Amino acid sequence: MTGSPPAGIKTVLHPVSDLARAKAVYAALLGVPPQTDTAYYVGFVAGDQHIGLVPDGGPQGMTSPVAYWHVTDIEAKLAELTAAGATVKEAAHEVGGGRVVATVTDPDGNVLGLLQDR
Repeated sequence: MTGSPPAGIKTVLHPVSDLARAKAVYAALLGVPPQTDTAYYVGFVAGDQHIGLVPDGGPQGMTSPVAYWHVTDIEAKLAELTAAGATVKEAAHEVGGGRVVATVTDPDGNVLGLLQDR
């Protein structure tokens, strides 16, 4: 294997059908108010874990939660994963503040997220 191992799962995004109701449930679960609260994304930080709520699965069409592995070099990790048999679902792209994300599917269709901060 090449490249460095991921730092671990620190971010999990959940598709939700009713953002207001989901926001109330996750605020009660996590015991903190959202750090980011917009019509297209609500994000919570609890300890070192980031939980995001994405209305209707967002533009990426999420149908189930996606765990994001934090990596130092997203392009290198994408190359390593595709060489191992993964398929790129969502190419690496910036989502704001220098944060870059991508998703791949494993051979069984499970979605794996990659996240690189600047």
